[in-house]
Amino acid sequence: MTRTATRNPVETTAVRQVEAPPPVGGRGRRRLLDQARAYAFLIGGLICFALFSWYPAIRAVVIAFQKYTPGSSPEWVGTANFTRVWHDPEFTAAWRNTLVFTLLALLIGFAIPFVLALVLNELRHWKAFFRVVVYLPVMIPPVVTALLWKWFYDPGAGLANETLRFLHLPTSNWSNGTDTALISLVIVATWANLGGTVLIYLAALQSIPGELYEAAELDGASLLQRVRHVTIPQTRFVILMLMLLQIIATMQVFTEPFVITGGGPESATVTVLYLIYKYAFLYNDFGGACALSVMLLVLLGAFSAVYLRLTRSGEDDL
Repeated sequence: MTRTATRNPVETTAVRQVEAPPPVGGRGRRRLLDQARAYAFLIGGLICFALFSWYPAIRAVVIAFQKYTPGSSPEWVGTANFTRVWHDPEFTAAWRNTLVFTLLALLIGFAIPFVLALVLNELRHWKAFFRVVVYLPVMIPPVVTALLWKWFYDPGAGLANETLRFLHLPTSNWSNGTDTALISLVIVATWANLGGTVLIYLAALQSIPGELYEAAELDGASLLQRVRHVTIPQTRFVILMLMLLQIIATMQVFTEPFVITGGGPESATVTVLYLIYKYAFLYNDFGGACALSVMLLVLLGAFSAVYLRLTRSGEDDL
């Protein structure tokens, strides 16, 4: 005969009181407070973003259709600003220089970081040291970088020509020559932004399964064949994303031509963003500057749409 244990009702009530969860009302108030704090931070960020990003963009689109000078009331002129800017002789030069700069940046500044990432990924010693060395230029302020390279390119006592003279090689005008100024600025931009791109590539390379390389080595694949058939296919999404981001960034180049060349010589380094600066702060023509800004906004918006579409499709594939 089995005896069933009986529990004292007083003890049962005490156990229930000890094990009872906290009141629902207190938990609900705590959850509401957490949500209120989160929305407060979110609203604050949205307000700052609206004041310093959305409002200036919308205001620029409005001014693009107005004759606007500080101290006078704006006058609606329709598309006159776009027509005037379109017929500016520097308009064609600015867009040509910007597109050439972007193309050169892709040819020079897109391959070098990938090769450096491959080299760093194969290192067995001093990995951290070389990563810091590669990333150092990113930590230097852009204006300081441009000033350093301006001294480096000085045709007289600059380090570049002094090195060439020491090696008994012909010197160059570098940033002072119409044929070499733009490529000189591309070198500066590539050096300044190299570190971040290398680290992104390095992270992508380290995510590739090692079994793929082992299988390729067993099949007798050389180093170049492993890069072609394993590395590039496994990192193609990252490569494409960085390419689009680099196009968007290089089409907004301003610091290098502003500090190093001043748009010269003979408008050889005038870019779209530098021309916008000239319209706004040299010509005092804010309508023309905003018209140029809208043109650039439309073009970069198209690249951004492609970037977002590819990012979404890449996340779906993952």
